Amino acid sequence: MFGSDVMRGYNDMLILCLLTEGDSYGYAVSHEIERRSGGQYPIKETTLYSAFGRLEKQGYIAPYQGSETQGRPRTYYTITDDGRRAYAAKCGEWRALKTVIDRFAKEEMTDGNDP
Repeated sequence: MFGSDVMRGYNDMLILCLLTEGDSYGYAVSHEIERRSGGQYPIKETTLYSAFGRLEKQGYIAPYQGSETQGRPRTYYTITDDGRRAYAAKCGEWRALKTVIDRFAKEEMTDGNDP
């Protein structure tokens, strides 16, 4: 497992990714993030709903009422065209960042004398 600060900038990307595959709701999104991360990233509910609010405000997702569960309607989210463009941009940003980080990440520890 790793700290939430590592993922902070990429929560939106994870959510947008899942919504490119189809509309979904909070619990299903959080469950899928945890499943795909192999249990290494159980996203917190407050983090998830904060991201939903931010993405909605930016026009990247749109909420709608779905079927009722336990007496109240479930809120589903769908990705907008702007959201798809933002997701593509975030993926490009990730590839560029990964290239840079890979230049510094080493498989083995050195004795400290290597450059």
